[in-house]
Amino acid sequence: MAAATTTVEQGHAYFRQKGKFWPIAVCGAGLFSDGYLNNVIGSVNTILLILYPDDYANSPATRNVSSIAFAGTVVGQLSFGFISDHYSRKHGMIIATLILILFSILSSGAWGAGGSIPGMLAALTAYRCFIGIGIGGEYPAGSVACAEASNDLKSGHRNRYFVLFTNFMIDFGFVVSAFVPLVMLWICGVDHLTTVWRVSLGLGAILPLSIFYLRLKLEEPEQFTKNTMRRARSVPYLLILRFYWFRLFVVSIIWFIYDFSAYSFGLYSTTILTVIIPDGSLYKSFGWNVVLNLFYLPGSMLGALAADYMGPRVTLATGVFLQAIVGYIMAGLYSHLKNHIAAFVVVYGIFQTLGEFGPGDCIGLIASKTCATAVRGQYYGIAAAAGKIGAFVGTYVFPVIIKNAGGEHTVKGLQAPFWVSSSLAIFSGILAITLLPRLGQDVISAEDDRFREYLISQGWDVTQLGDGASVDELVPEIAGSEYGREKKIAAEEN
Repeated sequence: MAAATTTVEQGHAYFRQKGKFWPIAVCGAGLFSDGYLNNVIGSVNTILLILYPDDYANSPATRNVSSIAFAGTVVGQLSFGFISDHYSRKHGMIIATLILILFSILSSGAWGAGGSIPGMLAALTAYRCFIGIGIGGEYPAGSVACAEASNDLKSGHRNRYFVLFTNFMIDFGFVVSAFVPLVMLWICGVDHLTTVWRVSLGLGAILPLSIFYLRLKLEEPEQFTKNTMRRARSVPYLLILRFYWFRLFVVSIIWFIYDFSAYSFGLYSTTILTVIIPDGSLYKSFGWNVVLNLFYLPGSMLGALAADYMGPRVTLATGVFLQAIVGYIMAGLYSHLKNHIAAFVVVYGIFQTLGEFGPGDCIGLIASKTCATAVRGQYYGIAAAAGKIGAFVGTYVFPVIIKNAGGEHTVKGLQAPFWVSSSLAIFSGILAITLLPRLGQDVISAEDDRFREYLISQGWDVTQLGDGASVDELVPEIAGSEYGREKKIAAEEN
């Protein structure tokens, strides 16, 4: 009888634990849209150049359609960081989801007055900007809520599930965004490319639609309701800045460096495909694009596991140090590798994999767990915005690096970005190891306690934290302190 009772209790514990996964999935899965909508525009851009060689290739839209989402993303990251901290994680996610659904559909149906092609391209550019805002909102609302929900999981598994439902979802979005245009091309053929690009963009609304209802049913993370500053008479920004400025600066620099290289190395996809496909076949181009994007997934999966066993800081440093070694090898042997395209693709794929294993998986994890819950949305949003700025800067700087080193048709010119990025990778690894704290499994709760103690030491009234908690519901050490007793007496007298 006792054995049967134990079995039932174990079954209940199992299902309780499994029930904690769905908030993590619903909060983090929206980042699939980041990967899909950011990456699919590469294939769409290729098609638009074929369909409208004069109106598109010779207009600012060529660059704007691809890059305007970066600007929108930065706006979304900063604004939704404020919204998620001062109002609601849940409402921030819902608004971001609605933006992604609406403007993905509008992008698919972009149209110019009277059928004008320049008008259609202008509309597409505007819709892409709003898509960027929705994508940006997913970072400080969805990712932050995902981190807080992961705090309820069993110790030893918290980092991997955060990564699997954030960065892995972005990488999976990359792969699907490369595969969908290929499938649409198989279905429609090269004579119906307009259908291919419009449907490819419109399908970006499917995942946001599928999780919208689930997000409506979500509750605010418990960690947020206990520690939010939304009831505070005034937010002590000066104290927060003193406490976190250096840590935020280091995290932002590492994220800037990672995105500077990761997004900019998209340039190499074009280089590789040009060598592989001398006949310019669109089918082959899209097919190889799928292969290149598949290399993201193993790195992201392995990095998720390593983040629990090695810790995010060591995992990040290990990834960038190994990536730097591979990058230096590619730079040194580029003249040989370019004549053996299969070997080039494999080594380049390993380079991408290591980037996802290290900073790709861990920089968001570190950003979400190196600050207190009360300011996590804004802290994370600023760090993520620094990364997107790095991506935007890199897309402009990489061509300059290549040109100054000899040009894209010379070995030295194509070696240069690998030298630069590998050196920056080593620098970011050193920053992580020497300047970032060790992050244990209970770091979210521990950081909230540390932040409370700091606010108390500065004379700030911590009873303003949370959604109306009494003094007895505060951290036990604080509730039992002289400060806590004084506040309790004052509350009883009032």
